[in-house]
Amino acid sequence: MFETFKATLSPMLVMFMCMLIGFVMNKKRFAPENSATVLSKLENYVCVPALLINTFMTRCTIASLTENYIIVLYSILVLFFALMIALPLARVFAKDDEYKRSIYSYAMTFGNFGFMGNAIVPAILGSVDPDILYKYLLFTLPLQTAVNTWGIVILIPRGEEKKNPLKNLCNPVFFSIILGIILGLTNAGEVLPLFVIDTIDYFKNCMGPLAMFLTGFVVAGYPMRELLSDKKIYVATFLRLIIIPAVLLSLLFLLRAPELVITLAFFAYATPLGMNTVVFPAAYGGETRTGASMAMISHVLCVITIPILFSILNVIL
Repeated sequence: MFETFKATLSPMLVMFMCMLIGFVMNKKRFAPENSATVLSKLENYVCVPALLINTFMTRCTIASLTENYIIVLYSILVLFFALMIALPLARVFAKDDEYKRSIYSYAMTFGNFGFMGNAIVPAILGSVDPDILYKYLLFTLPLQTAVNTWGIVILIPRGEEKKNPLKNLCNPVFFSIILGIILGLTNAGEVLPLFVIDTIDYFKNCMGPLAMFLTGFVVAGYPMRELLSDKKIYVATFLRLIIIPAVLLSLLFLLRAPELVITLAFFAYATPLGMNTVVFPAAYGGETRTGASMAMISHVLCVITIPILFSILNVIL
């Protein structure tokens, strides 16, 4: 158990150091104020698409989809359970504030399964299963769909213009997934020039560190005293990092789900709150302190909670 803890702690500390560097860079004004916008566009339009294209292009085949389709089905089921837990909890945290209740609904449903999950899964499990990132991305497909439809809609304040939820799927992430699947199923990736493949590979490797750097940079833009003052945030973070993952994994155990599905669900739901509860409210003049506070506290604490919980899970499995 201790060996598993040490092996899991190391990549988590790497992610934390990247976040800390971003935090210090902002606090000390070592970078321009618009750096967060630039880095966010680089991450979402270049690095994340590179990771997705590379993974699906090299791993996605008819055989692999046939073998792993059950992962997607279980993911849909777990997402349903997560929503059934999150929506009542959100009402407890924000009884009279409808918009803040939406933020808690999102926070209790989704962890940072994208930026952080995509980074730590191959770092922790890649040596055991070279295809683990591909399987994890299949598992998170329903989550990506839910985030880019229902998730984005509830984070936009009432009265602001809201796009058709399906139009939200027209983004670099989904385009990259579709392109990667097409390249994989047609073997077209094998005829791409080497310099194209190498370029995709270089940017793919930047995804995790840049995502954590960006998280630290954005959080540093808020007064620390304000972010640390709300006691509800600590309770919500405890639920986000420990209780909700434990409940969801327990349900999977009761359903006798495969060990692989339980492991993938752990990394998708034990991750901290991402930055969407800051980015989208900020874009439309909504409340951002709740999301920023939970993002900061949960990203710091997950450095310990994920290794501990994963060690326990390994013993149980």
